[in-house]
Amino acid sequence: VNAGLPNPVAALRNGTIGWTLAGQTLEHGSARQFEPQAGRDAATLAQSRAAAAALASRAGVQRTTLAQAEQWAADTSRTTYRFDVRTPAEYEHAHAPGFQGAPGGELVQETEMFAPVRGARVVLFDDDGVRANMTASWLAQMNVDVHVIYEARTGHLTEAGAWRAPKAAAASVSTITPEALATRLAASDHGTVVLDFTSSANHVKAHIPGAWWALRSHLAPGFDDLRALPDARRYVAVCMTNALAPFAASEIASLTGKPVEVLEGGTAAWIGAGLPVQSGDAHLASPRIDRYRRPYEGTDNAREAMNAYLEWEYGLVAQLERDGTHGFFVI
Repeated sequence: VNAGLPNPVAALRNGTIGWTLAGQTLEHGSARQFEPQAGRDAATLAQSRAAAAALASRAGVQRTTLAQAEQWAADTSRTTYRFDVRTPAEYEHAHAPGFQGAPGGELVQETEMFAPVRGARVVLFDDDGVRANMTASWLAQMNVDVHVIYEARTGHLTEAGAWRAPKAAAASVSTITPEALATRLAASDHGTVVLDFTSSANHVKAHIPGAWWALRSHLAPGFDDLRALPDARRYVAVCMTNALAPFAASEIASLTGKPVEVLEGGTAAWIGAGLPVQSGDAHLASPRIDRYRRPYEGTDNAREAMNAYLEWEYGLVAQLERDGTHGFFVI
């Protein structure tokens, strides 16, 4: 509507929650997707680009260049997020260096998941001049300092593949192969406790037999999670892909003073080696607080939870009117 689309436009009141609460039937397992380039001739694209740019300007969206965005990203005094708002398939096929894939609709719906630092600068990229501007127009109304790459082109797409976030190097730790760990665990007096740092949902679905699930954040002083574990002569830290376990391993060693190893390749390698797994939540050293399932996720939530979410949503506008600090506005 804001962009001047002449078609009648309506929103489904209360979305899928409202549909569910009304007793309507939901469809499951759909694989339908829109095609970003389908039916777009040069004239249509030019018209869409002009409308999106005008809307973004009305919202106060600013323009920048790839070079400037790279300089901002290198500035450690302020957080800058760089997002490519095209589809995941387009992103993985080719994208600009340093940009994370974040489809525009998802970025607007879950801004706090993609860009959790309050007051951060956000830079958006696309290759058609439409999607970044449309996404930015919403973010600007949410009081986000948002910029769109000016005159982005397909020639800027010099990298390919999934996004890999930069991370600090973990301390050097000893490792053990899945086969060696399986042999050790088969001994009656192995004295080994396997600590699983994957998400609790992954752990409940499949984990190394006897492994205990723990939150890395609860390894800090002040938490008693490790006291729930059986006595051990050594520990083995695992997670699904080995992205987190090496960081937790050095912390376990510091806290316990005992040898700690990391499973090579993580639980995925254990499963890939054809070794047995368990399921269930019988061995939880930490509470399952790592994932808050929001009422609008899934379709099997309690009606009370869905109604409570809608009541909160209905009251949000009045709540914002009483709060003069958020900076939200509607164009």
